[in-house]
Amino acid sequence: MANLNKVFLIGNLTRDPELRYTPNGTAVANLGLAVNRKFKDSSGELKEEVCFLTVTVWDKQAEACCQYLQKGRPVFVEGVLQSRFWETNDGQKRSAIDVRAERVQFLGGYGPKGKEAEKAGDAPMAAEVSPPQPAHEAIKPEDIAWDE
Repeated sequence: MANLNKVFLIGNLTRDPELRYTPNGTAVANLGLAVNRKFKDSSGELKEEVCFLTVTVWDKQAEACCQYLQKGRPVFVEGVLQSRFWETNDGQKRSAIDVRAERVQFLGGYGPKGKEAEKAGDAPMAAEVSPPQPAHEAIKPEDIAWDE
């Protein structure tokens, strides 16, 4: 049986990117992403639904996201779904499904963080951060300091 795990998302960041480094020095960033969906319900009324996701970005892409992105910015994310599991301090088992980014593309104008940089217009309107990065099989979820 064939399998496919691929997502394409366009949404807005819900918070500033959070950059950390694994013990071996690999950059990893978490992005909060809100993706909106508009539809008509059975009575014909227009509804809007928001899906909130956590996107994990690795290596140079992670560093670029933290340098150029901030809350509210639109992005295009191409990646795969990834499960993670943990246990709380009181022994409860938890799980979540996140997006592991293979490619992040900035949408709209961007530049180094800050209003002065935005006014100066020192960056193009959209840019691909970098080509997809190879999977990091040696890095385990327990190597990452996840916010719970």
